[in-house]
Amino acid sequence: MLQEERLFRAVVDALTQDRLTLPTLPEVAMRVSQATQDDRVTASRLAAEIGRDPAIAVRVLRVANSSALNAGRRIDNLQQAITRMGMGLVRSLVTGVALEQLFFSRSPTLKARLRQTWAQSLEVAALSQVLASHCTVLRPELAMLAGLTHEIGSLPVIRLAENLGEDLPDAAALDRVIRNLQPRVGRLVLQAWDFPEELVEVPSRWIDFSRSHDGPPDFVDVVTVAALQSHQHREGRLAGIDRQRVPAFRKLDINPEVDVFELEGLQQEYQESYAALTA
Repeated sequence: MLQEERLFRAVVDALTQDRLTLPTLPEVAMRVSQATQDDRVTASRLAAEIGRDPAIAVRVLRVANSSALNAGRRIDNLQQAITRMGMGLVRSLVTGVALEQLFFSRSPTLKARLRQTWAQSLEVAALSQVLASHCTVLRPELAMLAGLTHEIGSLPVIRLAENLGEDLPDAAALDRVIRNLQPRVGRLVLQAWDFPEELVEVPSRWIDFSRSHDGPPDFVDVVTVAALQSHQHREGRLAGIDRQRVPAFRKLDINPEVDVFELEGLQQEYQESYAALTA
């Protein structure tokens, strides 16, 4: 308990004194994000930015030729890939590939925790993309990005935990600290990365299962449903949530008693979206 309290206090102190070290979005993702916000950007310019990182360039080409995009003629250059995929999807994909690089640690315990978080984020991202496409008028590629970053606040917490060395709390204690602080920290991270406000609020609000609001469904609703669905058949705190009491399901016009994968076509689209993210 002492180690847990020490970590909790370290994060809270860093937050209150405005000195919490936030992860930096990798340069290629930042450049691509900025470029896609320019209405005048061309596929050629975007291809040049992505081409600076060979590993990411290969992933973009792989996805462009995947079954997820119903690829026909094989393409072998980034400009054609961007044209096929669309700039919004390219931005989300590049950000996702870049984010994966942040989920590492020298500590075996923390490395395992980060890989678990990333694996869950991929599932939520793929399902968020499909739910947005089927159940809302929201942009699916932004829903994917919302899913990828819905637990991004765990990163700074784990980085501080690394500094504890041998005083690292056990897995259960670490989870409690992350659960308590991730929402607030996640919002700070996305603000620092200059994400749209509609995505910035996701890390701090998707976990509010009683959240209700006027108007059409938003990205918080989509990620809430995706996260609960991804944990439906697992043990843990999310598996025990009473979905009947979660307004997000009604916002998406989904029966809480129904496995969302039973919706026509959704299972296959999810598998294709997930395959694209992990290509």
